[in-house]
Amino acid sequence: MTIPSVDLTQRIGSELKLDKAALLSGERAQEIRKLLVDRGALIIRGLHLNDQELRTVARTLGDLRIGGSKRGADGKTLNEGDEGILKVSLDPKVNPEYARFLFGNHLWHMDGTYEEVPPFATLFTPYRLSERGGDTMFASTYAAYEDLPVDEQAWLETLRVVHTMQAALFPAKRDCTPEEFALWCSYPQRSHPLVWQHKSGRKSLVLSTSGAWVEGMHPAESHDLLQRLMLHATQDKYVYRHKWQLGDLAIWDNTGMMHRAMPFEAGSKREFHRCTLNGEEPVTAPAQMADAAA
Repeated sequence: MTIPSVDLTQRIGSELKLDKAALLSGERAQEIRKLLVDRGALIIRGLHLNDQELRTVARTLGDLRIGGSKRGADGKTLNEGDEGILKVSLDPKVNPEYARFLFGNHLWHMDGTYEEVPPFATLFTPYRLSERGGDTMFASTYAAYEDLPVDEQAWLETLRVVHTMQAALFPAKRDCTPEEFALWCSYPQRSHPLVWQHKSGRKSLVLSTSGAWVEGMHPAESHDLLQRLMLHATQDKYVYRHKWQLGDLAIWDNTGMMHRAMPFEAGSKREFHRCTLNGEEPVTAPAQMADAAA
């Protein structure tokens, strides 16, 4: 039996009609995973999950990330909490380490571009909401790729992009200190194919504000191409904007989506709790997948 759902836009996003018991049981987990690839972002309202329930749901869907894997120049861990729950807040009293970086969430991004195998999916639920603003936007890089002309798709499939922390954060904090910029530069950079051939058969653009330059391309041409693709992928027809209510749960496919937090009032106590599912496949170019098949 198909999960009852309502499409939120034509190309991206569905609201699932599931109660808490069905979600916690894991009995619909495989259907949810399929919908994640098909629709990119899934919303379930009225759940009011606590942290243990959020972890339980995450484990029905994949491998829950526990503990940190990346460290800053000061040696402090900047990844998921020891219990698999990350508290997402700009309030330094809630999460002082992440508060130094989360301002970058206001720009379009994909999580884990610094990893060889980026996270598969994210589960996200509000604990406290802002008084104004704070919506989350999602953009389908699956749909954006699929609508490109065939000849451009073929060309983009030959390109690789270098992703860096400074590219991700500097546009969101132009007045950073030299020390802050040096900390960002201490993080590893990673080269990924611009087009990801997924095991599911779908292809997506690997786009994020972290994309610094296209390998082997003149810097000016690289800048213009990445800007053009970002504008293409964030057109209204590829985007779903979610207005949060307490009790909501959002799950999105990080491998074929970008997301961003919209601005909210200064000093807000806005806080979300997040579970991340470990990645299940490296970013593979279409040509690599074809060679492997041959």
